[in-house]
Amino acid sequence: MRRIPLKAIPRKIGRKSELKRMRKQGWLPAEVYGKGVENLHVYISKKDFEKLPHGEAYLINLEVEGEKEPRVCIVKEVQTDWTGTNPIHVDLQDLTYTAEIEAEIPVHVVGTPKGIEKGGTLEIVMPTITVKAPPAKLPEQIVIDVSNLDLGDVIYVKDLPVPEGTKIVDNPDEVVIVLLEPEEEKTEGEETQEGEEATS
Repeated sequence: MRRIPLKAIPRKIGRKSELKRMRKQGWLPAEVYGKGVENLHVYISKKDFEKLPHGEAYLINLEVEGEKEPRVCIVKEVQTDWTGTNPIHVDLQDLTYTAEIEAEIPVHVVGTPKGIEKGGTLEIVMPTITVKAPPAKLPEQIVIDVSNLDLGDVIYVKDLPVPEGTKIVDNPDEVVIVLLEPEEEKTEGEETQEGEEATS
């Protein structure tokens, strides 16, 4: 899985004036916590945080000022202001001593179903898949080839390719992708008959 570097500086708790000043300077308060490590209060660059990718799984190499080795983290929670888009606080989970974690991995579809030429419609029922794996083995995405799908064909969780060292947590009988058959066009006579039945 891709790792993205992110710098952080230690932060002191309880100083609202400092918090306000740092926010004005483009810093975002964050909490770092995890198994086997003490909670750490830091500031991270808001600009760098907003550059982090969306729609894919990744790990963060958190480079904390004063520490020799980066911490391997994931974004656990983001608090926003009333607009719902402006981040004001971030929780980062430190995975350094975590054997396995659960994460939602996005589905990535490749290929064009052969049933498309027959009027079918591809529907992605589950856009993300929940997996469990060691942090270093978490896949960025679950790639699904849909080239062979014909009308009415279904791909279930149990049909998905599983990367080495990864376990899928979701129900194996859940539908992930389906190629819907085209809706039959109603004739003028059928539409007239249905209209008469509705008004009777």
